[in-house]
Amino acid sequence: MRHIKIGILRETRTPPDRRVAIPPALAAEVTKRFPGVEVIVQPSQNRCFPDEEFIAAGVSLQEDLSDCDWLIGVKEVHIPALLDGKKYLFFAHVAKKQSYNRLLLQEIARKKITLVDYEYLKDENNLRLIAFGRWAGIVGAFNGILAWGLKTGQYHLTPAHLCHNRAEMEKQLENLDIGKVRILVTGGGRVAMGAMETLGKLGIPEVTPDEYLKDSNRSPVICRIDPWHYAINKNGEPFDYDHFCKNPWEYQSCFNQFGSSTDLLIGAHFWDPASPKLWQPEEMKSEDFKIRLIADISCDINGSVPSTIRATTIDDPFYDWDRFNLKELPPFSHPEAVTVMSIDNLPGELPRDASEAFSRVLIEKVFPCLLGDDPCHVIDRATITRDGHLNEPFLYLDSFLKGE
Repeated sequence: MRHIKIGILRETRTPPDRRVAIPPALAAEVTKRFPGVEVIVQPSQNRCFPDEEFIAAGVSLQEDLSDCDWLIGVKEVHIPALLDGKKYLFFAHVAKKQSYNRLLLQEIARKKITLVDYEYLKDENNLRLIAFGRWAGIVGAFNGILAWGLKTGQYHLTPAHLCHNRAEMEKQLENLDIGKVRILVTGGGRVAMGAMETLGKLGIPEVTPDEYLKDSNRSPVICRIDPWHYAINKNGEPFDYDHFCKNPWEYQSCFNQFGSSTDLLIGAHFWDPASPKLWQPEEMKSEDFKIRLIADISCDINGSVPSTIRATTIDDPFYDWDRFNLKELPPFSHPEAVTVMSIDNLPGELPRDASEAFSRVLIEKVFPCLLGDDPCHVIDRATITRDGHLNEPFLYLDSFLKGE
């Protein structure tokens, strides 16, 4: 194998993200597993792994990464930090025509950069190879539990980002008396399963959707629902998941049967803008709307959960939603308001754990394709631009790139 130099980027996104694509011990492992590969790290005062840990692991620090073959980060690179003609790997958030990142894509094209996006690294069965979704679920559910304590005054928990790791965060849930609360989780993917991991630490019963609806007074209790529980075909035909994914506009919400007996909603489902919202804003004014706290992990702004009007931050995670006047209020300011948590970078609250888990998958499933042969074209399918030009799978971004 030829000599390849990998530069691990300092995260430059605002608000700051403390994660890293490859932690110290795993950076050292890369050089052992892939002969001819050298890993260097850009110094950072904000990273969850101090520079000293990389040095102790035998990994070199270097401010100037212009001599690297690949530059690898986690989140979007700050535009002024982009280097001409380099190869980048990070979550770009441009392929869905995100307007807030149009300038980023334009600068990538102007600087003739090759961009590979983690989100589109998929196997031959079109399954994603790498993601932080599970960790978003783990932290998001904890934030919901934390907020419930603040809203009811029953208990106080230390926020996840002030804990050293996941173990310290979850220890707080041991023997926690959460009170009489009915918790509903939407979704069945990585995010929802991560949320269920955290909720499982509470030691309270988990029931099926049918049991949840049948006994609406039972609490505390946890239930998880899939799309076929909260959406129905407009034509009255039986729910078909494949059809729902391909034709979401042909379905309407039937979520109100759950919303009328739920206290804490944890939104962990994937939402297509063409699919129905869980409810309409006006429905929140009804006496039948019982939800008082929403931990919206998916964080689709003005999307599936209408009260999610903006993303919150790790330092300022909550706001209240006046469900009668449909406007934002300060958090925990009114007993009839719905409290919302909508942090869009939840894994950043447990950066050490999330970084290590992410890096192991990166090394096992992505690096063999990135650094060696790639017979299944895994990297090509995730390459948004090559030398500044849109790659074939992403040619649909042409008008977006041009600002049209």
